[in-house]
Amino acid sequence: TFIEATRSQQREDFIGSINHCFQFLGGSTKAIVPDNLKSAVSKASKYEPILNKTLKDLALHYGCVINPTRSYSPQDKAMVEGAVRLVYQRIFFPIRNMTFFSLDELNRQLQKELVTYNDYLMVTYQASRRKLFVELEEQYLQSLPPDTYQLKHYKRAKVQKMGYIYLSDTKNYYSVPYRYVGKQVELQYNQETIEVYCQSDRIASHKRVFRPGQYVTIKEHMSSTHQFYNDWSPEYFAVLANNIGPKTGEYIALLIEQQDYPETGYKQALGILSLKKAFEKHRIEKACAIALTHERCSYRTIKRILENNMDKAVAVPVQQIFIPIHRNLRGPKAYN
Repeated sequence: TFIEATRSQQREDFIGSINHCFQFLGGSTKAIVPDNLKSAVSKASKYEPILNKTLKDLALHYGCVINPTRSYSPQDKAMVEGAVRLVYQRIFFPIRNMTFFSLDELNRQLQKELVTYNDYLMVTYQASRRKLFVELEEQYLQSLPPDTYQLKHYKRAKVQKMGYIYLSDTKNYYSVPYRYVGKQVELQYNQETIEVYCQSDRIASHKRVFRPGQYVTIKEHMSSTHQFYNDWSPEYFAVLANNIGPKTGEYIALLIEQQDYPETGYKQALGILSLKKAFEKHRIEKACAIALTHERCSYRTIKRILENNMDKAVAVPVQQIFIPIHRNLRGPKAYN
């Protein structure tokens, strides 16, 4: 017998208890026979109940089937009803006057009582529940999968024009193959992964991220144009800029660094590099050297310097003016 206390019969608690039960038993059963609570059954029926989607997913994970009892038919699980009565008598009743300050504390006490209960010698069988389980039932358990089932959440979403779906819970974007743009899809996600389904076909799977505004991209999902954009990075532009000259490389690196949104800097960097179609490389290099004296970097600054031929202007040396020595000059000794 396995028991534990939960805060409610909500889906999270119900699924958690099934996980804990299978871990306690050391394997999964071939069938789960629940009552018709909402966490298990979406719509009760004597012949074909509609199961909760989460419970169906759990059954798929553990390789078992869900077979709910009929409504108002306790005889469908008479042995369980009897076990519940005994648990109240042998476990709940002895601790009814004890005070617990947390759910964990209560469950620790229940597990202690459960050891005694399972080791109790039943006169009818001349064996304990634990002994009968090991000798008769344990061999029929299925091996547990490597990972414990994690509760999944479900949402509907539309694939955006750029080939991403938006997960509103954490404000993140995940890529899907570009051919699904405009399609309605289903999102299935837990704390670790998110899967995207279109008409029951899984079209994408990603590791979850939690920083708002973050994009998660698989390159193969993108169109050829978007794949070109996806290759952009500070290192990518550094190579291209340094092919023109070191000052151009320095200027473009600073330009990208100054942007709050990297893609804005990448577009301006691409604009500066495209100027070599109209201007010679040494002029672009000279323009970048001049622009490095400015506080803010931009594509328009370089373009303006080149169009106005400011890079060709001859620097006029500035004449330094010195104050001549005269009798009104006083040294430090003239002051206290």
